[in-house]
Amino acid sequence: MAEQDKPSLADEFKRLESSPEGLTGSTASNRLKQQYGPNALEEKKTSKLAQLLLTFWGPIPWLIEIAAILSAIIEHWADFTIILFMLILNSGIEFVQSSKAADALAALKSSMALKARVKRDGKWADIPAEEIVPGDIINLENGDIIPADCILERGPYLAVDQAALTGESLPVDKQIGDVAYSGSIIKQGTMQALVTATGGNTFFGNTAKLVQSAGNISHFQKSVLGIGKFLILGTALLAALIIVKQLYLQQSILGIIELVLVLVIASIPVAMPAVLSVTMALGALTLSRKKAIVSHLQAIEELAGVNVLCSDKTGTLTKNELTLGEPILFDAKSEKELVVMAALASSTIEKDVIDHLIVSKAERGVLELYKQNTFTPFDPVSKRTEAGVSGPSGAFKVIKGAPQVVIDLCANAPEEKAAASSAVHEFAVKGLRALGIAKTNENHELRLLGILSLFDPPRDDSKAVIEETQNAGITVKMVTGDDVAIGREIAGQLGLGTSLESASQVFSEAKDMDNLPANIREEIVNADGFARVFPEHKYGIVKALQQSGDYVAMTGDGVNDAPALKQADVGIAVSGATDAARSAADLILTLPGLSVITDAVIEARKIFARMISYVDYRVAMTINLMVFVSASVLLLEEVPLTAIMIVMLALLDDIPIITIAYDNTEAAPAPMEWQLGNMLRTATVLGLISVVENFALMMAARHWLEVPAAELQSVMFLQLVVAGHLLLFVCRHDHWFWQAPRPSAKLLMAIITTQLLAVVICRSGFLVPAISWDLIGIVWAQAILWMFVLNVARKLCR
Repeated sequence: MAEQDKPSLADEFKRLESSPEGLTGSTASNRLKQQYGPNALEEKKTSKLAQLLLTFWGPIPWLIEIAAILSAIIEHWADFTIILFMLILNSGIEFVQSSKAADALAALKSSMALKARVKRDGKWADIPAEEIVPGDIINLENGDIIPADCILERGPYLAVDQAALTGESLPVDKQIGDVAYSGSIIKQGTMQALVTATGGNTFFGNTAKLVQSAGNISHFQKSVLGIGKFLILGTALLAALIIVKQLYLQQSILGIIELVLVLVIASIPVAMPAVLSVTMALGALTLSRKKAIVSHLQAIEELAGVNVLCSDKTGTLTKNELTLGEPILFDAKSEKELVVMAALASSTIEKDVIDHLIVSKAERGVLELYKQNTFTPFDPVSKRTEAGVSGPSGAFKVIKGAPQVVIDLCANAPEEKAAASSAVHEFAVKGLRALGIAKTNENHELRLLGILSLFDPPRDDSKAVIEETQNAGITVKMVTGDDVAIGREIAGQLGLGTSLESASQVFSEAKDMDNLPANIREEIVNADGFARVFPEHKYGIVKALQQSGDYVAMTGDGVNDAPALKQADVGIAVSGATDAARSAADLILTLPGLSVITDAVIEARKIFARMISYVDYRVAMTINLMVFVSASVLLLEEVPLTAIMIVMLALLDDIPIITIAYDNTEAAPAPMEWQLGNMLRTATVLGLISVVENFALMMAARHWLEVPAAELQSVMFLQLVVAGHLLLFVCRHDHWFWQAPRPSAKLLMAIITTQLLAVVICRSGFLVPAISWDLIGIVWAQAILWMFVLNVARKLCR
C-alpha cells in the first residue's frame, strides 16, 4: 500500500471501535499497540566489561599483548611483568575516561511526561504516559507535559511552550485542529486531544532516533589508528626480514622468537595512550576551571580544530527573556502611560509570559491608582484581552492584543490607523512581536493608545565573543527555530551576516540527511545562518558541513539540539541546557552565553599542540628504535640492546614525559588539525637521522674507543635515553629548541631526574653492564651536537 493510501491512526481506531468484534477503549488501544510495534526509544547498551575488553584488545595496543606473550614463552618474566603493568595502566586510563560518557537517550526519555489523563471505555483515568497508544483521548491542562503527539479536538485554546523541541522563543497559541507535540509544556488553557503518535513515532521520538544514529569517529581516533597502522606495517616488514634471515642461517626457533620480541617491544609506543589521555585529562581539568566541563576527552582535540560554530539563538546568543522595545505612541502621552494601560489589560494570576513582563514594567505607584473590575483572558478567536477598569478619571475599558485586530476596533482617524499598520509591518520586518493597546474615552469610543514591541535581546557579551571567535579563524552560523525575520535582525545586530536561509526550504528536496545533494551542501556552506529549523534540519546542517570538510561545533540547550550536538565534532551544551542536551554534548558550559567558548578554544589549541609535540617525538623515537635494532640484526648480526633495556627505555623515556601535559606552549592563531602525512614524514626523517646518530656512536665506541660488546649495549642504552629526551626539546615547538616558550618546571625536573637515574644505572651496573664516566660524557656531548642537526631537519620538514 502506498504511504499516502494508508489510513490515519485516528481512522484506524474508529474502524476498530465500530468493527463486528466490538473492540472499544483499551482493547482497541492494545490492538493498535500490537499493530504499530513497541516504543522505539529503547537502545542497546554496551556493558562496562565489554568496554574494558574493547579498550584492552583495541586495534593499536595489540602489539603490546604480543610482546607480553612472547616474553612468557621464552620465560623473560621481568619483561613480562613490566609490559603487563604498562598494558593495564593504559587500559585503566582509557576505561576510566570512556566510562564518564553520559547516556543521551536516557535523558531524552526522562524528559517525557510521567502520567497522563486518558479517557478509555468512557471513563477518565490517570495512567503512565508510556501506556498511551494512538487513538487514546487525553486531557491537557495548564502545567502538563504533553505525553504524545496529538490533534486538539475540544476546548477553547492552549498556549504551548515548545522551545525545547523547535527552538521558538515564545509560547505558541493552538486551537482545535492544531497538532501538539510530545514533550511540549502547556503554559495556558485546557483542551482534549486525540493521540496520533507515541514513542519513536512522535516528533520527540524522531529526535531520539536521530540521537541514536548520530555520532562519528573522532579525528583523534582516526589519527591514532593511522599512526598504529604505520608502525604495525613497519614492524611486520622488519620482523619478516629478520625471521627470513635467521631461518636462512638455521638459527633456533627460540632464538628467533627472542629477536622478534626485542623488535616488537622496540616498535611499541608503550605509553602513548597513557600520555595522550593524561594530557587531555589535565587539559579537561584546566577547562573546568574556566567553567567548561568536558564530558568526552577527545572533544579537546576536536575543539582545537573547529572552524565552524553553529550557534543556537534562543538562550545562547540571546537572553531568552522578553524585553519591551521602543513603542509607537498615538493617544498615549508617554511610554509610561502606555505600559500602565497595557498592564491593566493583563492578568496577574495566570502564568502568561507577556502579561508578567508588562505588569513588571509598569510603574507600581501609578498602577495602584486603578482597579481591575473585570478581565476577559486572551483567546485565539478574539485575539485580545479585555478589562473593565475604574480609576481617578472614572470607569473605562482597556484592550490588549494582536495589533491589526485592535487597530480595526479603534475610532482613530484613517491616517492614524494607516500609520499604526505601517509601524506593525516595520516591527514584523525586524522580527519583533507587536501588541496593540487601546482604551475607551468619555464617549465610550476605543482609541488607539499605541503599539508595544517585544523581543528577546542579545546577551550583553554575545557580539564581543562572536568577534573574538571569528578572529580565531572560526565561522559562526546562527541556527534558530524562530522566523527568518527574527533571526536576520539578531544576526545583523551581532555581526553574523544577514544571509539567513529558511531550513524548510533548504531541505525541501532532501530525502536523506546523511547523503545530501551537492547543491544543498553548497547552500548550507554559503549561508550565514538558518531559521525555522527543526531537529532533523540541525542534524542535516552539521552533517553537510562535515561532509564539506569542516570541523563543526554546535551549541544548544534543548531536546531539539541533542541529535546535532551528538553528531557535531564538538557538541556544546550551554548553561541551563536540558539533560538531553547535556548528555549528548562533549562540552558543557556552566556560565551563560558564549564567553567561555573562546577561552576553551585557546586552551584546547595549547593542549593539542602538546599532543602533537609528544606524537612527533614518540613516533620518531619508535622509528629510531625499530630501525636501529632491525638494521643491527640484519647488517651486523648482533642485538644492540637486550629486551629488558628496551622495556626500561619505555619507562625512562615515556613515564616522565607524562609531564608534557604541564608544558608551556603557544595557542595557534587558526584551527589546528592532524596533518598525519606531514607528521609521519617529519617523524620518519627525525627517526632515521637518529639511527645514523646511533650507528655513528656505535662505530666510534667499537673501533675507536674499543668498548667491549657487553658495555657497548649499555652505551647504546644511555644514548637512546639521553638523545630521546633531547629530541623532545627539538619537537616541543616550531622554533629553535633554545627559544621560548621555555619548558615548564615540571617537565624539566622530570627529564633531569630521569637522566640522572639513567646515568646512575649505567655507572652502577644495575640491570646493565657498568660503563665509565668518560663514556657517559662522550654520550652526552655527541647527543647535544646532534640536537642542532635534528632541529635543522625538523624546520626543513615543517
